[in-house]
Amino acid sequence: MVAVLGETTGNIAARQIREKMLQDSEGSLILREKPRINSDTLDYQFLESLPNGTLGHAYISFLKDNNVTPDTRRPVHYVDDPELAYVIQRYREVHDLNHTLLEMPTNMLGEVAVKWIEAMQTGLPMCVAGALLGPVRFRKKQREKYLKYYLPWSVNCGSHAKFLMNVYFEKRWQQSIRDLRYELNIPDFLVES
Repeated sequence: MVAVLGETTGNIAARQIREKMLQDSEGSLILREKPRINSDTLDYQFLESLPNGTLGHAYISFLKDNNVTPDTRRPVHYVDDPELAYVIQRYREVHDLNHTLLEMPTNMLGEVAVKWIEAMQTGLPMCVAGALLGPVRFRKKQREKYLKYYLPWSVNCGSHAKFLMNVYFEKRWQQSIRDLRYELNIPDFLVES
């Protein structure tokens, strides 16, 4: 139901995402080539063989550590325009890469932080709803951490980082994740002990 809601409410945002992608050389290449991220397209052995600290190694570790596969993202069914359908599909398929790149866990705090960044960058109603409504479920300690660390960092990152939908992740597997974060202007996430 969440996927259907995302498709049926995201048309305007998908058009804006496409425009931002068309205005960027890497983003427009993604739209031309339409790469997919799934078990058929990923070379797991290659990603596992990459040195620690590379995007590819970090991503495959994220998938293993969280017991997920890139195939958990449903295909788009309710968007008629093929290019807009691809934009929504791409958003879904890079979500776990965003977690990896942002170094955010898949717990509620990490999920809401990623949703804030995605909401600010994409304007997708589903992301906005997740960012605004997710914190309702926080317990007291989570809420304190959220307000002190996660929310300010997310807003800073969402407004200052380069547009993450323009990252052709598949061509950057061997890149240092630290260098990529620097290139994209992603601030370090620091929590006091």
